[in-house]
Amino acid sequence: MNIKEDFICFDANGLYCKYGNFYLDPKLPVPLSVVTHAHADHAISGNNEIFCTEATHAFMKLRYGKNAGKVFNIITYNAPFTIGDVLITFVSAGHMLGSAQILMEYEGVKYLYTGDYKIQADGTCEPIEWVKADVLITESTFADPAVQHPDPVAEIKKLNDIKSNILLGAYGLGKSQRLIRMINEYAPQKKILVHHRIMPINVIYEKMGYPPGKYQMYGRKLMKEQDEFVYIVPPFTFDSYIKATGVKRLFASGWKNLQVNNQDTLFISDHVDWHDILQAVAAVEPRQIWTLHGNGTHLKKHFGNDIFVKILN
Repeated sequence: MNIKEDFICFDANGLYCKYGNFYLDPKLPVPLSVVTHAHADHAISGNNEIFCTEATHAFMKLRYGKNAGKVFNIITYNAPFTIGDVLITFVSAGHMLGSAQILMEYEGVKYLYTGDYKIQADGTCEPIEWVKADVLITESTFADPAVQHPDPVAEIKKLNDIKSNILLGAYGLGKSQRLIRMINEYAPQKKILVHHRIMPINVIYEKMGYPPGKYQMYGRKLMKEQDEFVYIVPPFTFDSYIKATGVKRLFASGWKNLQVNNQDTLFISDHVDWHDILQAVAAVEPRQIWTLHGNGTHLKKHFGNDIFVKILN
């Protein structure tokens, strides 16, 4: 079966599949979109018709309200459906609650678009699932042999050595819930406070059967006591508290440039690193690898003549 080199390509609106006349995580509003997960760089407002999971729909409605999109088609994992002549199946991506890889089959060839994905264990979302495909279309955010994410459990256990109150910056959707769950498990003496913007997201997690664990809404009086509080705040609030006193400031991310300084680091990533991508390739067994959202040159060099690697962006 011949792989169609133009099966998906970028245009002004984003990643387009002309064989089904739909977009994958479009950057601008389009008539027909397939959305992998609810983070704002993948799930925009204003699309006419959207195919996504139930959790992604709930998070988009929370963020965008009536502007989330006109028609939502709620898709469950491993339940094939067609758009045009393309057979599509959602496969769990492990990135956050409701995240999906998009398996597309056309004229006997299978193309797997990963969206953002994660291999690390995470009690706040469905675990990643592997399927075979002829073409693996992978994010390459951290596709560099020099990047290896540390063990997230070892990272979260660093909090046990900090006795003062902690101001913990994290993305409100996905990362915050994972942190609440991990702190409850690996630093259980900590008392978790959350910013009011994070509370309604937690409610959706609880309704979907993925409760993050014990936490309470932030109150200013509480933080005046030094009682091993961890106050989880979204990035804009974290940045505004740059002169906060009586707290240790940490930001949870896989990105070095988002760490507060070289001493106070919390490297917890929801993306794959170099070794994770190699594991994905071994599991999917593709004939070709197409890369996007990052740098695919290291993968191209690594696989050489063994697997054809195409850089989409």
